[in-house]
Amino acid sequence: MRKIELFNENWVFTKDSTKSDVTLPHTWNNIDGQDGGNDYYRGACIYSKDFTKPEMNENDELWLEFRGVAMSAEVSLNNIALAKHDGGYSTFRVNLSDALKEQNTLTVCVDNSANRTVYPQKADFTFYGGIYRDVYMILVPRSHFSLGYFGSSGIKVTPNIIGNDADVFIEAWFENTQDDTPVHFSIPQYSEVVTSAVADGYASTNIIITNARMWDGLNDPFLYTAKVELGNGIDEVESSFGCRYFSFDPDKGFMLNGRSYPLCGVSRHQDRESVGNALTSEMQWEDMELIKEIGANTIRLAHYQHDQYFYDLCDEAGMIVWAEIPYITAHMPEANENSYSQMKELVVQNYNHPSIVCWGISNEITASGGVSEDLIENHKRLNELCHELDSTRPTTMAHVFMLDINDDLVFLPDICSYNLYYGWYLGEPSDNDEWFDKFHKRYSDKIIGLSEYGADANPQYQTSNPERSDYTETYQAEYHEHMLNMWSERPYIWAMHVWNMFDFAADGREEGGKRGINQKGLVSFDRKLKKDAFFIYKAYLSKIPFIHVCGRRYVDRHEKVTKVKVYSNQSNVMLLVDGKEHAALRGDRVFSFDVPITGEHTVEARAGDCSDSICIRKVDSQNADYVYLGAEVKNWFDDGNIVIKDGFYSIKDSIEDIKKSPAGAALLQQLMARALAARGDVAQNIQIPEEMQRMMDKTPLEKMLKNIGQTLSPDDVANLNNALSHIPKVDV
Repeated sequence: MRKIELFNENWVFTKDSTKSDVTLPHTWNNIDGQDGGNDYYRGACIYSKDFTKPEMNENDELWLEFRGVAMSAEVSLNNIALAKHDGGYSTFRVNLSDALKEQNTLTVCVDNSANRTVYPQKADFTFYGGIYRDVYMILVPRSHFSLGYFGSSGIKVTPNIIGNDADVFIEAWFENTQDDTPVHFSIPQYSEVVTSAVADGYASTNIIITNARMWDGLNDPFLYTAKVELGNGIDEVESSFGCRYFSFDPDKGFMLNGRSYPLCGVSRHQDRESVGNALTSEMQWEDMELIKEIGANTIRLAHYQHDQYFYDLCDEAGMIVWAEIPYITAHMPEANENSYSQMKELVVQNYNHPSIVCWGISNEITASGGVSEDLIENHKRLNELCHELDSTRPTTMAHVFMLDINDDLVFLPDICSYNLYYGWYLGEPSDNDEWFDKFHKRYSDKIIGLSEYGADANPQYQTSNPERSDYTETYQAEYHEHMLNMWSERPYIWAMHVWNMFDFAADGREEGGKRGINQKGLVSFDRKLKKDAFFIYKAYLSKIPFIHVCGRRYVDRHEKVTKVKVYSNQSNVMLLVDGKEHAALRGDRVFSFDVPITGEHTVEARAGDCSDSICIRKVDSQNADYVYLGAEVKNWFDDGNIVIKDGFYSIKDSIEDIKKSPAGAALLQQLMARALAARGDVAQNIQIPEEMQRMMDKTPLEKMLKNIGQTLSPDDVANLNNALSHIPKVDV
């Protein structure tokens, strides 16, 4: 029978000849991968460990299981090269047996260098290096369940729902095992043992569960266990599974166990402040608890394969999961084979998880380089591969919002999804409504979802007059109010995943008052602060009664009458100011009150047994700490430095009109290059389609400047307007 031990202790880490003792999980980019500048270390480092050969029988085999090594690994034992693995997010195993001695030195060369053969290489997140997940030592008899097939557990469980029953097909694969060796299958909560026999390293059986208890999402995420024993105690493996069925309807969206089950939830990256991606199990559990708190019923585990422990948490919590590989942003023909191997590992290792309902082929893959013939062919092969490995789940893609909805690539996978950022990077939140209505009308027989959307918020920044791209907590919350209302009115959207549940590292970013961080999270990078937007999701999705007063970090208020907004899933809210009833409202999720302020006040909201309060005070002028550098763009014309001359351009003119002049077009090109540089190397390679560019061109330049204000000072804007004021208008 196999023995499994954690192998995380007593490693030596070597970087640039400097050695240090470390305990796994470990990454070398937990600091420099989060501090901005896009200059974090990407290269090779060495992990080594001395260990004594464990007590084992003559024919036993000793394996190591690596749950995640980023991005490439070369494993050697006693100077004998044993394995190489490319792909930083999946499990792989190495058989140490042939090189094993009484005293051993294990060496793992780990490399996250830039290259063109292993995904990912271009994306808006940090590519941490290291052995950042657990490592296990596995001791097995020579005859055992398969350990060498793409990280598989060796068993595959496929429940087929027939009426109230489940026909559970259980398959098992073995290594070094003679034909006719008995294999014992069981579902301990339900069935007696069913015996089959090995043939060509394979055995299978069917077990019928009558009146099966369904895995029913948040309502009842019941899990069965499939147990498979080789021979009489030679080796044994078990796996949890769930009995459920699902479908996608172009009008009703996602269907679980025969009924409509609207999906609204979050996307998740796996890193934390000062920790990087070397998370402990406790940290992952905390992430799940925070996601559960808002009432989310779906998670997009982006943009790569996550830890098996987190998929287990999803099964246990009843989450509906989108799982994907890191085929992202830029297609590399040299890495086609790597995309296949990473997809095969994703599907094979995660097939038994009932929470997973689709396989994500790629994310925003046309953002840098557009559509090419090789890109299309690679997606077709990945699509076919998913269907070959798993006939029970559909494929999907997350299309970049610049991809034309009429492009053939949109409909290559089984179901469609788009990443839309109207209301943040361009346009207004209502443009999302128009986009979905247009798509659904034109392609009424297609499945469509919203795979990403969001707005950055630095909780330091507060305002009573939120505007797009001001990075305030206030705007982010109002943006998400709109998006949730939009989703609630469109049942055909099969799933909506906010980007992102947590702030995360993107070392190439420098915006919104922070370096190296994407601040679109509903929760801060360190998980200590829940932004106001967190609670509007809770108001829409959670069934647990609560109330939340927004604006607790907006303490200093210079307006005479301030707006106090309350989020709750209760229908009646009372507001008290300094202990006295101010007003009561009956409403739905969002409650707004106008409150005169004169000094320091305690504002409390009550709904049934729920209460919450904040403290605010009246000040004479706006607190400068609440405004990020560049957000003062709305006052450009107030200081007299902006002049408008008849017959000449100004920032008041539309982009379309300014482009009519070659000199004006050149100025705009320089401006855009500067703006994109501030958003990291990914943004610099974005290609905007003609239809979207025409929409953007109708926007006044002044409005676009507000979107990129963090890169411009008032003097920069004045100089730009001055340059435009010397360019005569062109009539075409």
